[in-house]
Amino acid sequence: QVELVESGGGLVQAGGSLRLSCAASGRSFSAYGLGWFRQGPGNEREFVAAVHWNGGNMFYATSVKGRFTISRDNAKNTVYLQMDSLKPEDTAVYYCALDRLRRRVGVVATTGDEYAYWGQGTQVTVSS
Repeated sequence: QVELVESGGGLVQAGGSLRLSCAASGRSFSAYGLGWFRQGPGNEREFVAAVHWNGGNMFYATSVKGRFTISRDNAKNTVYLQMDSLKPEDTAVYYCALDRLRRRVGVVATTGDEYAYWGQGTQVTVSS
């Protein structure tokens, strides 16, 4: 059974930074892409960032590009999301997810249905 556990959320002022972590257990995820999604108050879940299984290809939502950085440490079975220059509109529950396909060919997965396993989420609140 695969389990993903996020941590690192919290309350931060606008302009500040947070680093989210997502630790996976139950499967070595080195052959799988990983993604971060978020769901803000009254909003649908949206894609934030993803990293290819080979670690060499990352993709970001336009709204976070240049401010957020996704990375992975396969030795620790952990994926990170470094969030800088945070804005109040970044307030959301952030979820990590594991790609449905092993060694996906081509671009990273950016839609929810391309992911098979999800964490429970971690709250990020950015005050103005």
